[in-house]
This record gives sequence, C-alpha cells and structure tokens, in this order.
Amino acid sequence: MQPSITTAALSTVIAALVLSGCTSTSTSTSTSTSTNSSTIPAGPQTRLQGDTFCEAATTELVIPVAGTFSDGQRVRDYYTGRTAVVRDGQVTMAPGEQAEGLVLLEAANSETGQFTWGGATVYFAVTDRFANGNPDNDNNYGRKPDGKNEIGTFHGGDFAGLAQRLDYLQALGVNALWITPPFEQIHGWVGGGDRGDFRHYGYHGYYALDFTVPDANFGTREEFRTLVQQAHQRGIRVVMDVVMNHPGYSTLQDMQTFGFGSLYDGFEKHLPERWGDWRPESWENFHAYHAFIDYDHPDWSGWWGKNWVRAGIADYETPPRASIDEVRGSLAFLPDFKTESDQAVGLPEFLKNKPATRATELEDATVRDYLITWLTDWVREFGIDGFRVDTAKHVEPEAWAELKAAAQQALEDYRRANPGEALPAEEFWMVAEVFPHSVQKSSYFDAGFDAVINFDLQEEAAAGARCLPAMESVYADYANRLNGDNPFNVLSYISSHDTTLFSRIADRDPQLQKRAAAALLLTPGAVQLYYGDESGREFGPTGSDAHQGTRSPMNWQAIDSGQVNSILEHWRILGQFRERHPAIGAGSHRMISKSPYVFSRQYGDDRVIIAFGAHQP
Repeated sequence: MQPSITTAALSTVIAALVLSGCTSTSTSTSTSTSTNSSTIPAGPQTRLQGDTFCEAATTELVIPVAGTFSDGQRVRDYYTGRTAVVRDGQVTMAPGEQAEGLVLLEAANSETGQFTWGGATVYFAVTDRFANGNPDNDNNYGRKPDGKNEIGTFHGGDFAGLAQRLDYLQALGVNALWITPPFEQIHGWVGGGDRGDFRHYGYHGYYALDFTVPDANFGTREEFRTLVQQAHQRGIRVVMDVVMNHPGYSTLQDMQTFGFGSLYDGFEKHLPERWGDWRPESWENFHAYHAFIDYDHPDWSGWWGKNWVRAGIADYETPPRASIDEVRGSLAFLPDFKTESDQAVGLPEFLKNKPATRATELEDATVRDYLITWLTDWVREFGIDGFRVDTAKHVEPEAWAELKAAAQQALEDYRRANPGEALPAEEFWMVAEVFPHSVQKSSYFDAGFDAVINFDLQEEAAAGARCLPAMESVYADYANRLNGDNPFNVLSYISSHDTTLFSRIADRDPQLQKRAAAALLLTPGAVQLYYGDESGREFGPTGSDAHQGTRSPMNWQAIDSGQVNSILEHWRILGQFRERHPAIGAGSHRMISKSPYVFSRQYGDDRVIIAFGAHQP
C-alpha cells in the first residue's frame, strides 16, 4: 500500500506531474513557466500556404537612391559584388540568381561600421545540443542516456564544441553568442512532460544545483575560459543566461548523493542501489517515484532550507501560483528563491557539505546577495559581456538593478586584471525575458535592463518570409519606436526554445527558411538567431512536452555535407551585411519605393539601401 501524499508535499509532487518543459527558462517549462505567470504557448502553428508568395525577380531593377547616395557615387550590391554609379538619383541592377530578389546597396568604399547593441546579431545556442567538442565529458554524475528518443537527456554538447564552431558563427556575421546557463545542474532527473513519459535532466541549464561551478557535462573552467577568450578574439561578445528566480528540483539521485530529504520508512528496498537508476513499472510513469518520498520529513532542512526557498514541503513555506503572485509565486512548481527577503542567511546545508563547490559563507548576506555574488563572479573571472535574464517578471525589480551594478563592477575588475586581452565590451549588457513583452519601453528599462526580448516578431516575420514588403509596417514601426527620440532596444527572434522553430512554421519549406533571413536580419533593433535557423534544423522528438522538440541536435551533418548550402549561404551574406552596417538595426528607416520595394537605413554616416524585386502573383 502506498502512503498518501500530504498537503505539504502536494505542490512538489504535482511539480513532477506537470513539469517537464524546460522551465527554463523563462520559459519553461521553461518558458512556459518562466517568463510568465502562465504557460507560454508553443508558438504559431499555422502554416503559411494561404499567404501571398512573391516570385523573386532576377531581371534588372531601377532602384531610387536619392537622399542616401549622391549622383556620381559608386555603390555596390553586397550580395553579388556588382557595382554601379548613381545617375539621376537611381541605379539599375539585377538581383543575384540566389538572392531571392534582394539587392543590398552600400557605398563601394564602405567598411565595417562600429558595433552597437542596437544592431547586434545574437546567436542563441543550447550548449548541450549544439556541438560535442569533448566526448570524454559526456557522462557525469551518474547520468545516462535513455536509449530511446533522448528527449530530455544530455546529448554531449559542451564549451569545447562551441569554441570549435566560433569561425562558423563569425561567418554568419554573429557578434554576440548567448549560451544557456553553464552552472552545475541537478544530477538526477524529474519526470518529463504531462505524462511523465521521459526522464528530464537539466541539460538546458535552468535546473541549477550549484551556481559557482560549471556542470561537468558542459566542461571545465579552463574550457569555458577558452571559449570566452576565443570568442572575444573574433569580436564576438558572450552573453550568459542566468536565473535568479529558482534553483532546480530535488531528485532521487541528489537526495542520495547529498543526504537531504527522506524516503518513507522501508521504501529504500524498492529502489536500486543507485536511486537515480529507478525505472517505473509498466503501469507507472516517471512521475511515480514521488510516492517513495516523505516530503514532510525534517531532513529536508538539509536541502536549500526554508530561509532560502518556498517549496511547500516540510516546514518550508508553500508558494502561491505565479499567476496570483508573480514575485513570490512558483513557476512549474520549482522552488522559489526568496530574493525579496532582507533576512541574512547562511550557506545551504547541502552546499556546506558539497565537496566540489566554490560557494563560501558570506557575512550578513541575504539570498539576493548570495545569488548576485555567485553570478557576477563569472563576469569577474571570465570577462562575460552580458546576461540574458530568465523569468525577469518573477523577481523584484530592485534585484535586477543590483545585479546590473554588480555585473558592471565585475566587468571593470576583469578589464583591469586583464589589460592585454581582447575585450569587446566596456558596458555590461542585460536583456530580460518577459513574456509577452513587445516593442515598448516598459519599466524593465528602469530596472537595469538594456533590452527586453520581443515576442511579436515570430508571427510577424512569417508573412515577410513569403513576401518581404509585408514587413514594411513592422520595420517602420520598430525603427520609429526603437531608434527615435526616446531610443531603447529589444531582441527579436523567429524561433526559440520555448515557442517553436521557424522551420516548423514554414512546414520545412527550404525557400521559406531561406527567405526568413531577410525578414529577421533586416529588422530594426537587436535580433536573435536560434541555433539552426540558418540551416533548417528540424523539430525533434518532444514527448508530452511541446517545447522539447525545439531543442533538437544541431544539424551538422546536413551542414558539413552541403545539403543546406543554399539556405546557409544566403543567411551568411545577409548576416555579414548586417554586421557591416549598424544602420540596419540601429538606424532610421525610410521607405523609398513600393515597386520595387526599396527602403533606406541610416545611422550617423552609415547608410544602406535594400531593394526587393518580385513578380506579384
């Protein structure tokens, strides 16, 4: 007979029953949970076949350029390298055969412009799913593959793999790399998806166990240092994903390893020697292990402790739902850090006894003080250029302002200690994940954030992929808002780990995936490429959690074999053009002509004109 689950333990048990998205992240389930007090939808699932599709022109276009380029000036199409001299305020030029109707005009003597975050191209890579550079670190802490679809297991991606692919990113015109949290994750797993149909480990980095050391599956401190240094040498800034809202769940494996919590008396006999190796019976799922655990036992004090988190177990406070209290509520039933508390706390018991940690007792420090210290130590030691902040709406604004100030000081400390190294950033950059934030200057900019993720573009860009002129109202509105008299910045995307992949929206149509490059990379403000946007990476196995399929392995085989050359080369040319010209993201926008569709961007002395020629159906 199985014991009944008490009220105090209910939220933790439901956690395993419901979660398993990555709560990442801000999203979690990650996003699903993360950035929102409710679940983020899996993204637009409608296909594009009903929208207007422009047939790209390859014949000569008469392109008006007056006001941007002067008569007698020689201009160059960056896509093809062809040049022409401006006559009577216009040039005549045909798009390249692979250009999808685009002509990218710059001054023939143009050089790469000065970097600005307002025109940044940020590449977001889920470290574990991107590239495996060191197979020797693939199995740590007793983690194992499941031998099936590997939906929520570690796949082997690591810091070394990221470092080995930096030239690939540089060729895309990327000037900032956003990586998932590098911290040591919970060693064990929780039940994945609503049905508990897979083991869900913290491969995504949002289930932190120890914020002071890297997870061994991701690599060593020296491998992380090498990644950051080599990125900097290529002019690529490194933006590290951070979480201050919650740590990871408790798991059977971590209970056994670190000696916190308790099973019901006599139930140890129902578990294997290594508790993390437990498997459900044919009539059970991966949530069923909760029936072994006594969540009311006083030994849960050996975990984070009631002064650190709300968790609804033992004598810990039971948090409300995040939809009721955004700051003190629990996302996906994750333990909620008491970042708003002014009570001094000691180091959690399990960290005091953990052999491999850099966490030390801080004098008269609050939960917030510890977290800020742990996070900014990565900046001080490695020279991180920025933070992408997960679940920003679920932590009080004062915490973010303190984090920003401490991170800026840490970056300055690093610069002083490393005067001879390539250091792209002088000002520390922070971007917030706040579902469903759009292009507006909200109070988050008063809390230390330099940008907020924009959730609107994914749907808006779908029409633009089929016919670029559909983006005119979007481009004009974004540029007017972002780069006008009261400038601010957003980070826009077409795919993400918490919504869906554009390749799925496009129903895997290679031409739409190719054309999506223009819709995204010509968008004002900073833009985010999600790994594989540029190569048609496909949605993967997902189980009963719709978000897991967005984190499929990077499709290196298709890239290295040349199968996706047409898509990839198009993204590279547009990405390099964007990198050369900060005006594309940070400049003013002016539509010059409807047919052909022509617009200009200008930022100081940097000027470009983009023309798109098409035969309307």
